Amino acid sequence: MEGGGVMAHGRTYAIFSAQYSPHMGGIEAFTQSVSRALADLGNEVIVVTNDTEGLGAGITHEAGVEIMRLPCFPLISGRFPLAKHGSSYRALLKDLGGRHLDGVLVNARFYFHSLLGMKVARRHGLRPVVLDHGSAWLSFSNPVLDPIVRFYERSLTAIGKAKYDPAYYGISKKSSEWLKTFGIQSRGEITNSIDAAQFRALSSGRDFRAELGLGDAFLVAFVGRLIPEKGVSALIGASKSDELRKRGVVFLLAGDGPLAPAVDAAQGDGLRWLGRLTRPDISALLQQADVLCLPTRSEGFSTTLLEASACGCPSIVTDVGGARELIPNGVFGTIIGSGNVSSVLEAVKRLVGDRSLKKRQSINCRLLVEREYSWIDSAAGIADLPEFV
Repeated sequence: MEGGGVMAHGRTYAIFSAQYSPHMGGIEAFTQSVSRALADLGNEVIVVTNDTEGLGAGITHEAGVEIMRLPCFPLISGRFPLAKHGSSYRALLKDLGGRHLDGVLVNARFYFHSLLGMKVARRHGLRPVVLDHGSAWLSFSNPVLDPIVRFYERSLTAIGKAKYDPAYYGISKKSSEWLKTFGIQSRGEITNSIDAAQFRALSSGRDFRAELGLGDAFLVAFVGRLIPEKGVSALIGASKSDELRKRGVVFLLAGDGPLAPAVDAAQGDGLRWLGRLTRPDISALLQQADVLCLPTRSEGFSTTLLEASACGCPSIVTDVGGARELIPNGVFGTIIGSGNVSSVLEAVKRLVGDRSLKKRQSINCRLLVEREYSWIDSAAGIADLPEFV
């Protein structure tokens, strides 16, 4: 969404996000950045979230943004927070209920926290805006659990749709298309963004090539949670290719999660595990890597993909949310048909053998995000939503 409404300031917005910093995933990073950009435009912003990290329920302020953390039970390591009703919870919601709000933005359809955000909007006489961040079913890659999770996702989506009649938007064109699965017509896109120069300047300066003794190896980076949905097994499989090893290809995996033991066991000449990195270290890594590889099953609009592009690191990615926006054709990056080992191998081999193409992709992807994806533009676009004007 292009923002033409930088004049929209002096308003008060509540942004609901089931999790928030320091629990940092794509939705949390989006919420933090867009809330700060809205505040920079002269608006008052309240992020309403859950105390999934045990920081303590209550209100704090960060970078001009008010953070209201509600008490909760952090189920599944905080992935599905459940409200802890009590005096503290009621007092915080009473405080919020007494505020004047000009708009309520709710991240994701499928949390009980999402329904709370819709309810708060309606109590303020506002139509809630729900931003969908996915492009496929929620999944734990478990054949027993996944059907239950699908039923849960359908049910909460149906409740929110029927009870609160929100306006739905997608984080990407794929997300907008995915909403049709639930009989929902998206009103457009509110895209993820990045301050490219700021992210590059954030670099810790850590030299991974020197630290790991990799010299001029062709570095294929992955940054994300080590879970099956992210295609981690395909990266492990590709790293075992004798052809790639002979051509000096090394996979560097940054992240943590359930598949960490498998990644650790796969370490060798073709793969190194870096553990969970700080954002400054991620910036440093992506400025040194030759290519980012994300053979993921589902994304909304990948923050990591934006970060790589900001660093001039072209990407190999499956055709999921946001990929087509950032890689409109083959001179911006590589979109693979599936996230299996053979697809990853072929894409990596192509770039190893065609360094001029990789160089063109590097220049083009960086210019694209610098030109079209800034947080100020995204924030101005949100302020200009018809539901908020």
